[in-house]
Amino acid sequence: MSHLDFDTFKKLMLPFSKGGELGNDLAVGVSGGADSMALLTLLQKWCAEVGKHLHVLSVDHGLRPAAKDECEMVAQYCQSFSNLKHQTIRWETPSEARLQEAARHARYTLMRDYCETHGIQYLFLGHHQGDQAETVLFRLAKGSGLDGLAGMRGTQSMDGFYLCRPLLEVSKDDLVALCEREGISYVDDPSNDDIGFARVRLRRSMGVLSEEGLTAKRLSVTAKRLQRASDYLDGIARITIASHIIELNTKRAVYNLSVCDLHSEILVRIILKAMEQIGEKHEYSPRLERVENLVEALRNEKSFRKRTLGGIIFERNDKKKQLILTCENQGQK
Repeated sequence: MSHLDFDTFKKLMLPFSKGGELGNDLAVGVSGGADSMALLTLLQKWCAEVGKHLHVLSVDHGLRPAAKDECEMVAQYCQSFSNLKHQTIRWETPSEARLQEAARHARYTLMRDYCETHGIQYLFLGHHQGDQAETVLFRLAKGSGLDGLAGMRGTQSMDGFYLCRPLLEVSKDDLVALCEREGISYVDDPSNDDIGFARVRLRRSMGVLSEEGLTAKRLSVTAKRLQRASDYLDGIARITIASHIIELNTKRAVYNLSVCDLHSEILVRIILKAMEQIGEKHEYSPRLERVENLVEALRNEKSFRKRTLGGIIFERNDKKKQLILTCENQGQK
């Protein structure tokens, strides 16, 4: 995409607006950077055209003295539009390691809390093509599987709440160009140049990778293709679950033992889905390698009886021809 204008943006919004289920109030996260300011500008115009009200959320993370001024800059910009309501949300910064990751998680949590309080189901974010490329590289470095390498989704469902990213196929240069063309003020976060953060180091590596043809655009296209493959495999897994499930509730899942004869990739997905449905809720799933090792044991170890992973007990009952998953603390109150 070489040029971003409102007509182009309206096409990018089609996947989110079909069916008319967005509601009258939407929200957008705006930090004051070129990407989020460009999204705010385009989304404001789109909302005005279709008759929707837009809540503009800025999180003052307190990590830099300028953060408060950046939120104020966004607030002043919003005053020019009758369909915008700006809200600065303050984060009480914890003293802990992995601060950038903690701040990112806190932003999502705080904005989601605001949305739920105001009955808003759709939160728009300014992630762009470069962010997608960095995400793929970051997850590749961490050894992610197919789902992780598929990158960020255009729409991410979270129990009835949705994160929407209409700019994933748009380059950062196009977003900066739009701001410059429209005379929109924006800020540059100095942490984006801090090589103490892994994402910054990966961003800097993009120059070298691009020389070899591994551009942000190609990584973004690859992520989209992997999403298509992931969606297909998830569909197969859902159909397979329906034909093998014997019992399922919040504490226990029982499958026909023949599920262990399935392809490893499908069994991995079945187990991950089961772990989302039963047992305690955890912020992160078990490492994929541990799930893969469990699947390998279920498929090949004749003496397999019990094993615990992520607070769930896995038992293979060969006599009853059942695979049984039980919440480890189901007897506790």
